[in-house]
Amino acid sequence: MPKFGTLLEKIAITLWVGGLWAIGYNAAPVLFTQLADKQLAGNLAGSMFVVIAYIGMACGLYLLMYRINQYGGAAFKQAYLWATLVMLLITLGIHFGIQPIMEGLKEQAMPKAVMQSIFSDRFARWHGVSSIIYLIESLLGLVLLFKHSSK
Repeated sequence: MPKFGTLLEKIAITLWVGGLWAIGYNAAPVLFTQLADKQLAGNLAGSMFVVIAYIGMACGLYLLMYRINQYGGAAFKQAYLWATLVMLLITLGIHFGIQPIMEGLKEQAMPKAVMQSIFSDRFARWHGVSSIIYLIESLLGLVLLFKHSSK
């Protein structure tokens, strides 16, 4: 029977990587195609991205600590550790860097929706940057998954 730490590692990978893919490539697009109110769709998607960011922070920290505890200094020679670290840094960068900028643009646009305001170009640019970085994080999640299952 696997140790508790190993089981928790599997759960953390599942929650984080599964959540990234489920929210970013399933739930958010469905909201925008099914809801007529795009501002509401954006607010709901944004709330889901906040949740997965906090899940990612908790899971990423656990995975890093667990891997270093298991392998010591040798962990720093493993793609698993580096994928986890970069994913965590991306999560922090999006959540504490890009998201506040986008929220600020939404607030400045009030009472209009940001995409109907003079801030639409800047918002779209930051949204595009965020989307590309999120894709990189999602692909690194697959690396994490494959490296974990190949050990």
